[in-house]
Amino acid sequence: MTISAQSGPQSPRLEIHVERIRENARVISSLVASHGASTAGVGKVLRGHEFVVGALIDGGCAQYGDSRIANLAKVKDWRPGIETMLLRIPEISRCAEVVQVADYSLNSSIDTLRALSAACVDLDRRHKAIIMVDLGDLREGVWADDLLGVVTEAKALPGLEIAGIGANLACFGGVAPNPVNMGRLVELASECRRETSLELPMISGGNSSALPMLAAGTMPREVNHFRMGESIILGRNVYDRTPWPGTRQDAIRLVVEIVELERKPSVPIGHRGQDAFGESREFVDRGVRRRAIVNLGRQDAVVSGLVPDDPAMIILGASSDHLIIDVDDCERDWHVGDEISLSPDYGALLALATSPYVGAHVVQH
Repeated sequence: MTISAQSGPQSPRLEIHVERIRENARVISSLVASHGASTAGVGKVLRGHEFVVGALIDGGCAQYGDSRIANLAKVKDWRPGIETMLLRIPEISRCAEVVQVADYSLNSSIDTLRALSAACVDLDRRHKAIIMVDLGDLREGVWADDLLGVVTEAKALPGLEIAGIGANLACFGGVAPNPVNMGRLVELASECRRETSLELPMISGGNSSALPMLAAGTMPREVNHFRMGESIILGRNVYDRTPWPGTRQDAIRLVVEIVELERKPSVPIGHRGQDAFGESREFVDRGVRRRAIVNLGRQDAVVSGLVPDDPAMIILGASSDHLIIDVDDCERDWHVGDEISLSPDYGALLALATSPYVGAHVVQH
């Protein structure tokens, strides 16, 4: 995805409304700050582009977090003073790169921590490691019974500062933060501090799924760091995808162009087998309808994650290159060449931003 601030942007494209992202960042980071905690703004879903990074930092985020080393390298080129955090577990083969572009990294393997330490020694650098603990979501993290041993061994590694412990929830298993698992995180940090004499100043309590606890005042005060992405970029409560109060859900728009507009039957004619993706579909017979084909397909997006701005439109499906939309109930008289705006969810946006066939246009106002 190439960002452009020029007029006449290509289609299909993502329109990135920078000020809306900045507004959302202010809302989320202010809520986190009211808890006495800091926010790492996460822009990985838009591949760490400069305008988005700037909006997150200017909106009050203390750090920039990303899962890709290449994105963090770009951030360090653009704004060297920004603190960066690598969110994906580092590969041992790339630890030298990690310590050069990331001030912090999230870790769950003593082998990786040893490799980070060796890279720090070789490059004469310091690096801050947060050791992740698995609280039941079954994604990354040291199992709780093994955490103290990992922290104890990591303490002796040269070049590394063990900056704290963290957890990730509501990602793989869908386990939501609650007073029990967050309280357990605090207990584990206290045990590690007591047994190792490390300060462990940071307890990183997870992602945007922590917002309901923060808003309700049930998050333990000792949890003092959060990694926020979707709640800022899309203005969503990630637990149920409802709009988060005070944020905008229109910071990112997908714009596509109509390439065909015809009246056709609702049900295919003839004997049917599987479609191009090996699927057997059922069709609703709505009679003869106006159907728009637009220049976007399953090669570019997770189609199920797209919602037209016009509620009268019905997305019928997609091939690899074309998205088919029923526009028969629309008040507007659509024509070939017109552009349609849609809202992507997180999964759709992740694919769209990664597709080389989808452009991006920055809207500054």
